[in-house]
This record gives sequence, C-alpha cells and structure tokens, in this order.
Amino acid sequence: MNQYIINEKSTLLDALNRLNQLSGKQMVLLCVDSNGVMTGTLTDGDVRRALLAGVSLSAAVEDAMHREFKAIKTDDVDVKMMRRCRLNGVGILPHLNADGTIKTIYDLTVTKAVLPLSAILMAGGKGERLRPLTLDTPKPLLKIGGKAIIDYNVEALASVGVTDITVTTRYLADQIHAHFSTPVAGVNVKCVTETLPLGTIGAASLVERKKGGNTLVMNSDLLTTISFEEMYMRHIEEQADVTIAAIPYVVSVPYAILTTDGATVKGIEEKPSYSYYANAGIYIFSNELLDTVPCDSRTDATDLIEQAINKGLKVTYYPINGTWIDVGSPNDFKQAQDLMRHHNDLIK
Repeated sequence: MNQYIINEKSTLLDALNRLNQLSGKQMVLLCVDSNGVMTGTLTDGDVRRALLAGVSLSAAVEDAMHREFKAIKTDDVDVKMMRRCRLNGVGILPHLNADGTIKTIYDLTVTKAVLPLSAILMAGGKGERLRPLTLDTPKPLLKIGGKAIIDYNVEALASVGVTDITVTTRYLADQIHAHFSTPVAGVNVKCVTETLPLGTIGAASLVERKKGGNTLVMNSDLLTTISFEEMYMRHIEEQADVTIAAIPYVVSVPYAILTTDGATVKGIEEKPSYSYYANAGIYIFSNELLDTVPCDSRTDATDLIEQAINKGLKVTYYPINGTWIDVGSPNDFKQAQDLMRHHNDLIK
C-alpha cells in the first residue's frame, strides 16, 4: 500500500521517481500531510502541467497535486460509489478513516467492488455423470484451461471483494481440503464437511455467519461470467430475501399446438417456442433465512425458496448476461474446455 503514498512536502523529482517505480501499475500517488491525512493525488500529468507552468522539480508535491479527489469516507464501502468510480476510469480509490488517514487502497483494475457478502460454494456432489473423470477426482477440482473449475469461482468472488468464502464438501473431501490448504486468489478458503447428505442447500447450516447481512450460495462446478456486483445490487435495490440467478431457456415444440376450449379448437400455432428463466444454481439469501435451514436433515435450495415464497418473503431473480455452463456431463466438460481454449487464444 505504501508504494502509492507520498508526503506532500516531498519534491516533484522524488514524486517522478516514485511514479516511475509504478510503471505497469496504476501510476498515481496519494498525497498525505505530516499526520498521514490525505490531501490530494498526483499523476505524471499533474507534474507535467506544473513544470509547464514554471514550477521547478525541487518544489513540493503540494504545489502540483490535485486537491479534489475521490475517496470512500464512510465506515462501510459504498458499492454504488465504487462502481461509479470504476466506470468513470478511476484506477486507485482510497478508503479513509474518520480522521482522513488512509485505511485501505483499492486498485479498481483488480478489485472491481467490495461486496458485503459471505459466500458458500457447494462441492459435495459425486459428479456421477462425469465418470470416469470423477472416480478419483472431485468434480470441482477437474481442470479446465489448466485450472480447477472451483478456482474460477473463487477468483471471481475475490475480484469483487468477497473473501469470506466457505466450501462445503463430502465426496473425496480430503482432496478439496488439501487443495485449499494454500490461498487461492489471495483468499484463505475455509472448508466444512457434511457427515450425511444434506441436499443442495442443507450444508449452509454448517457454516458460521454474521447476524444480519446476506450470503451468496452457488454450485462450485459452474463456469460463468455472471456479474456478482450487479446481482448484489439487484438484491439490495429490490430489498429481497432471496435473489435467484437465472438463465434464459427456450423450449421449441416441433408440432403445431392446438388452443382448445372443451372440445372446440380455438386456434392453432405452428411449432411455437416458449421462453422461460431457469434456475442457474447461484443465489443470494438473507442470513436470517439461511439460519432456518436444519443441520440434521436434507434441504434443497428449491425447498428453501418455496418456503420463503409461502411465508410471503420477497423472492426475485437476476438474469445472467454472459457465459453460464453447468459442467455436469461430458459434453458440458468439452464445451467448457473449448470455450476456455478459445478465450486463451484471444488473449495471447
């Protein structure tokens, strides 16, 4: 963090040397006074403009710094403000303490958001449709593009500031625990093991969580480019108890379909298509709702959602705009491999 901080009394020549050391990174310095209070920002452009205006290289940074700067000034990160800054091209965003000193510095090219979420990745299934690949390897650890499937999801969560991540295991659990014995994407991922099959959401009962707030729960064997940031914002804006990520699903009927009223045909439609939204296996639940999940019996996510609807709680959905592959069959696995190979060829 200190690489981005410079005292406002330092010389512009010192600042240029510091900026040069940031080559390949975000080339901006955060200026502070003798008490560490942030007073401005400085870029090479600021220095250049100062020199053209007649300021010497021996002058202080404060003579060239930009005093109007973006910073997070509340205890909690403002997700919307952080998003606006990123979309407006702000590369470095400081989070200030109440006294104006720097608490944290976010590189918005790496950490796109800081979502106040915990996450649970469900990884207990046997992956039977992918046998023999899963006879000796749990499905989340199968590699696509040289990387375990589950690691793509951990990296995506880390990129939006979600670092409280727990993986629930059962089948070949030791391998998954060993995999996460070292950090992934800088995150120390925790693991808990089901002692009996608890369904697609029941293992959430084994995970400790804060009172209040929300938790993202997802299947660990998905390959997706979902925007967790946008999904979270939808959840908050709708004041939802549950938000379900959904994918468009079209059913095409290869026959002419009759519209009837009793024995009378009222119309006929040739080979119609019907559009639906399908459950993508990614959810945001309020922690209060997750607290109702029993730890000694099977509960599927659909069961919990139906209970929420029956209780009159608000359940909404977020449509995924991008890639979503449930790596559940050999064809899905091949598609995911081909997709990642194409992606890697594009970025070479």
